[in-house]
Amino acid sequence: MITNINDIKVPDSKIIQNAQEIVKEYGNELIWNHSNRVYLFGEIKGQQDKLNYDKELLYITALFHDLGLTEQYSSDDLRFEVDGANAVRQFLEAYNYNNQDLQLAWDSIALHTTLGVAEHKESNVALLYHGVGMDVMGNNWDQYADDIRKAIITKFPRGNFKNDVIQSFYDGFKHKPETTFGNIKSDVIKYFEPEYPQNNFCSCILRSKWDS
Repeated sequence: MITNINDIKVPDSKIIQNAQEIVKEYGNELIWNHSNRVYLFGEIKGQQDKLNYDKELLYITALFHDLGLTEQYSSDDLRFEVDGANAVRQFLEAYNYNNQDLQLAWDSIALHTTLGVAEHKESNVALLYHGVGMDVMGNNWDQYADDIRKAIITKFPRGNFKNDVIQSFYDGFKHKPETTFGNIKSDVIKYFEPEYPQNNFCSCILRSKWDS
């Protein structure tokens, strides 16, 4: 088990610096700290599980994964995860990333809230998912040493993260609540708008134009 945060090397390159600048410009302190914690938790799990993955791509996708919640990158009709995935693909295209890595980055962000699927995808996709899960819900808590958890939140403080991140989710897609149908973010809409008439899968089947 990794017990010293100094054993974790954060990628540092021109593309990383440019990605960081985008998050600082269009995100906020919550997104910045959360995204960096997500990377560190994902990186630690990747090392401890001895996985093969692209560390630079993992860090970039960690930085971009919640940018779909921001005014700059939020669309009118797409899931916020897809907005973030589109943003990272557009960013990486400028650096001539190959199609395989573009798709890997897109999938990592688009699927980062998709329970039961992302953890079975490529290591980069799974590690972003696990990093998010650890920071938001404490998933795989015991895989991380106490000293590591403390060092990470000292460097990138949580503040009132539990409540603030729920509010940030809602603020990011309250103008398009229909995009949460069929995914876990529908719980956020119900939390703030208990009377919102969320769609229902069974109703979709029964209301279809088929006779039977």
